[in-house]
Formats: sequence, C-alpha cells, structure tokens
Amino acid sequence: MMMQKLRRSGEFIRFGCKSLITSRPNKNSVSRSVSGFVNHYKSKGKLFVPSDGNYYNTELHHPCISRNLGMLLQQYKCFGSSAASLIQRNPLFSSLDSKDVSHFKEILGEKNVIEDKERLETANTDWMHKYKGSSKLMLLPKNTEEVSQILEYCDSRRLAVVPQGGNTGLVGGSVPVFDEVIINVGLMNKVLAFDEVSGVLVCEAGCILENLATFLDRKGFIMPLDLGAKGSCHIGGNVSTNAGGLRLIRYGSLHGTVLGLEAVTANGNVLDMLGTLRKDNTGYDLKHLFIGSEGSLGIVTKVSILTQPKLSSVNLAFIACKDYLSCQKLLVEAKRNLGEILSAFEFLDNNSMDLVLNHLDGVRNPVSSSENFYILIETTGSDETNDREKLEAFLLKSLEKGLVSDGVIAQDINQASSFWRIREGITEALQKAGAVYKYDLSLPVEEIYNIVNDLRGRLGDLANVMGYGHLGDGNLHLNISAAEYNDKLLGLIEPYVYEWTSKHRGSISAEHGLGVMKANEIFYSKSPETVALMASIKKLLDPKGILNPYKVLPHSLFSH
Repeated sequence: MMMQKLRRSGEFIRFGCKSLITSRPNKNSVSRSVSGFVNHYKSKGKLFVPSDGNYYNTELHHPCISRNLGMLLQQYKCFGSSAASLIQRNPLFSSLDSKDVSHFKEILGEKNVIEDKERLETANTDWMHKYKGSSKLMLLPKNTEEVSQILEYCDSRRLAVVPQGGNTGLVGGSVPVFDEVIINVGLMNKVLAFDEVSGVLVCEAGCILENLATFLDRKGFIMPLDLGAKGSCHIGGNVSTNAGGLRLIRYGSLHGTVLGLEAVTANGNVLDMLGTLRKDNTGYDLKHLFIGSEGSLGIVTKVSILTQPKLSSVNLAFIACKDYLSCQKLLVEAKRNLGEILSAFEFLDNNSMDLVLNHLDGVRNPVSSSENFYILIETTGSDETNDREKLEAFLLKSLEKGLVSDGVIAQDINQASSFWRIREGITEALQKAGAVYKYDLSLPVEEIYNIVNDLRGRLGDLANVMGYGHLGDGNLHLNISAAEYNDKLLGLIEPYVYEWTSKHRGSISAEHGLGVMKANEIFYSKSPETVALMASIKKLLDPKGILNPYKVLPHSLFSH
C-alpha cells in the first residue's frame, strides 16, 4: 500500500541493490593584491617575509606586490586570469643543465628521465588547459629511495621541483609555474598491505584511486573517498590536497581516515609516519602537516588509510525541489531520519542541469518536471529491506510536507549510474561550454546559494552562474561559464567572490586546495598570524623553498 501511494503521489520507484558504489562513471595566475578581509574584520595585511634566512614583520597594504623592482619579472601564462598578472621567478633557484640530467639518469636510468617535448607538454599543462609551465624535465621515481636521492640533489643545487600525480587538480597546484623539475610518482603504484580484520590499506602514493577501489571491492571493502576524477587521480595527490568528495558526509575527511604516511622532505630525509593504529598519542601527530599541504612541505610516498566494509544495500534517489530553503530542510530531515545509512547528499541547480542536458550525450532529466534544484540522496546499509523502506518512508513524508516536488529511486545499476552521470558530468559539460571560472567554497549551509544569486545580479548577461556541490558538507562549487576568458569579467568576479566568502565566515578553498590560483588569497580565510606560522613551518622543513614554489602561501613570502 505504501509503495502504491508513493508511486501515485510522487512517482518514486523503489530499488535496492548489492552495490551501486562502483557503478559511477569515470571520468590565474595571481589575481589582485589581498585586501585584508579575514572573517569579518579588516587587517592591514601583516606579512612575514624572509631576510637573510629570517622572517621579519612588515606592514603592507598590498602584501602580494613584490618590492624588489630590480628583479627580473617573468609572466606566468594562466588562461582565465588577468593577462597582466605576473609571478616573479625566484632568482635564487638554479636552472637545469646537462650535468643535472646526467645525474638523474644515474639515479633513475635513461627511460625514467623524460625530456621528450610531447610528454613534457602534457605534464606542463593542467587538464583544464588553464595553467602552463615550461619544465624541461620530468622524473619518474620507482620507490621512496629514488625520491629521496632526487630531492637531496635538487636541494643541494637549489633546483625547484613540483610533485605530480594524476594532474587532476583545479588550482594549478600540480604543474610547474616556471621551469621546475616535475617529479611524477605514477610508477609508485603498489598495494603494500591490506588487513582484512582492521580494514587498513597501505599503498604507494601513485596508486590510482579507482584501482584501489577495485582492489578493495574484491576484498569486500570500499575506499572512504570517492571523486569524479577517481579514474585518474592518485591517492598521494588526494592526501596532499585533503580531497573531500562524495562520501565525506558519511566517512569524514582524510584527516580522520589517513592513519599514517611516509613523506620525503626537501633535503631527502624520509619521514616514516606510516602507522596503522587507530590510536597513537605519542607526541605531535605530524602526518597532519602533510595532509592538505599540496606537496609544499614534502612529497608523500606511502599512505595507510582506514577503509570500510562494503555494505550490501545501496539506494539512490534523484529528487526535485522548488527552492533552496526546501533543500536545506530536506538535509536536516535526512540527517534525522536516515541517520546511520545516509552516505551522500548532493545538490545542483537548474542552470547546472540545463548545462549537462545541452552538452552531454545520452543524459536526460530523471524527473518529469523541471525544477529550480535537484538533490541526490544515497543510502548505504546492511539491511536491504529495512533501508529501502526507510528511504521510501522518508521521501513520502518529505513529499507530504512539500519539501519535494518530484523524484525517483533508481531501479537498477544502470539507472543509478545515469543519476550520478548528471552530478559528476557537470565539470565535463562546463569544459565543453567554453570558458569557466571555478570556485570551491565552504559556507554555512544557509548562505550557500546567496552568493550564487548575488553573483548573477552582479554579472547579468555576461556569464552563466551556477552552483552545485556537497550540500551535506556545506561545500559549494561555484562556476561561472562564459564564451571566453576576459579581464572585464574576471574583474567583476575577483576579489568579490573572496570578499563575500570571508564576510560570511567561509573558506575560499573547501577541498581543491590553494595551488597557484589562490595562494595570494589565503588571507581571506586565515589571519596574518596564522599565515606567518605556516611560513615558519615551510621554512623549517624546506629552507631553500624548492618544494612546489609559488603555491599555497603568498608568493612574496619567498620571492626575496
């Protein structure tokens, strides 16, 4: 009777299956000087810059502007950012010569020292073709010892390096800015150990996330991390950027699921923090310094991560809501009523839906009527009948309350995959639509869509503004789609987006990192005192600044 009522009132179709989790499809340079907005207060932008190896306090209203005017300025080409934006190459860095290449060949062998122009062209460019470096060398170490030898030599020569994995980042963090030597860990792709009792997986940093998921699936486990880029991204890069993804609402961030790691610092020292214990309260938990530091403190070479048993019941609903307030209320009700089985709560607006329908083949709207917002709710549990009934009851109750206007529950794996294709296909559709300005923001849930509406009013017909993301985590992916990149449009977007986010006590980087795109904007989310402490940690672990320079921290900190 309940199902008949549900079908009549909302055309929901029930579905329970063994596993939908593995059915999902694979898949600026510096802007302006920091204005000093930091969580509701204005600062003068105190900055700590190095002088003879030490940091001193200086008052700057524009901390991103270099004062060493005599230094050679080189333009870093970054599509989608101001053409006039300049990043200064650190003149203290050495330039690569033939002796360096010969030395690397002694360490790695000829075939793992890449000088081929075509391969370097790919490695120098991010996947969105927005950031492009000019490295003349890519190194492919096979193990930690080779990474250690490479870094020890680079540090002695003061050769800057950029760690690289799957190169799926969105902020230019994994490609060179200038001529940094690329260290790609793709050959370090072994699973080293798996404990079926504890669920702890130990692997090398170059393992592709989807390959780890496949390995665990055969063991009856799942990764606590799921991303649209899972077919290309590496676990080392995931850890180094503290990637979030679709399951964070259920399993938390990598700061919680990564139990240990191994990292190599700039001077070649290997830090063995590869613990597999849930509890270890002996001193400072240093692994957290490397989770989210984007390779600026050391290169992650191995990871131990807590995985979860694969549960037998997975359900997926695609729901239409008339307004954003209904989405918020639905999230609250989902947490209360689905509780322990809720594993994903994603949202997208009508602009995002239209973009996907117009630019991706074979995609259709699962619900019969167009609405302003769409929600994907995934549940994962161990009791198929009970879980299905709980989701059906929740959806029926939400329909009766007017929170939901239409919806459908996937009836087979193919339909579930088609639902996820809509959500995970937005990035691909944006690329096909033309130029795109991407912002990854954390905000209080009630504020998330206000910035989308405000930006639409600000930009008018100049661009198509859309919002989607991980509503359950308060994470908005704000995207501005236009026919082409231009300075006028960028000037209307930045620093407005950063100032708006800071004013509403948000973060300018929820899960994508800062990279080169937002390194100078860190003051919108962190106080000058906090940034100064970060800089001192960087100086301690990487005194010569060779690790992923120009990323994460303001460029002027390390340009002297």
